[in-house]
Amino acid sequence: MDTPAAANTLGTIGAVCWSVQLLPQIVINYRRHHTTGLQPTMMILWASAGVPLGVYNIVEKFNIALRVQAQILTSLSLVTWAQCCYYGKHWDVSKCMGVVIFIAGFMGGVEAALIFALRAAAAKQVIWPSKFMAILAAVLLAAGVLRHYWDIYTHRTVRGISFIFVGIDAAGDLFSLVSILFQAKLDVLGMAMYGTELALWIGVFVCGGYLNLAPWVGAKGNQRRQVKEEERQERDQ
Repeated sequence: MDTPAAANTLGTIGAVCWSVQLLPQIVINYRRHHTTGLQPTMMILWASAGVPLGVYNIVEKFNIALRVQAQILTSLSLVTWAQCCYYGKHWDVSKCMGVVIFIAGFMGGVEAALIFALRAAAAKQVIWPSKFMAILAAVLLAAGVLRHYWDIYTHRTVRGISFIFVGIDAAGDLFSLVSILFQAKLDVLGMAMYGTELALWIGVFVCGGYLNLAPWVGAKGNQRRQVKEEERQERDQ
């Protein structure tokens, strides 16, 4: 369906979610002064995914919100990755900033070059490179989240990652997914990209409920029963 106003509105909401998604994680990392459990591999994969995602969204002439969204993803992912290096690998601030600025500059150059190249290809009716960008972005995003699944499997708990971040990111994926439905042209690859990541985040929520929340609720229940039993014994005495 062709409803530009709805597409822009929903895309903007999705972009806003992606703009702030990593901020809770960044704040939590700063407050606790460590990034234990947070996977730096995930963050660098996400930063890398922003390049083909940005190329695809721009070349396909998606709404402005979705074009900006990819740049925000790369920027915040690099900041979070720098935190992993600072707290986890004990890099100093100058080294973190230098490496991040170099990587960001390199990624920006690659993205700009690919945009010009893919526009030239599209002018000649060669569309497979653009589709490849969408597939590559989806693979990198999914690989980043799957890296955290491996950590969940290894440690039998969801650790290091903020569930607020997960919820906001999932909301961003959902709004971005729906916004594509209101584009003039229905983009299956774009839907698959956002839909895949949304499904993976739902899986993280399920794992958190089973491995983190359920044991916590059980422990609280046992604690309350123990307190009641001690009170009953005191009354009997």
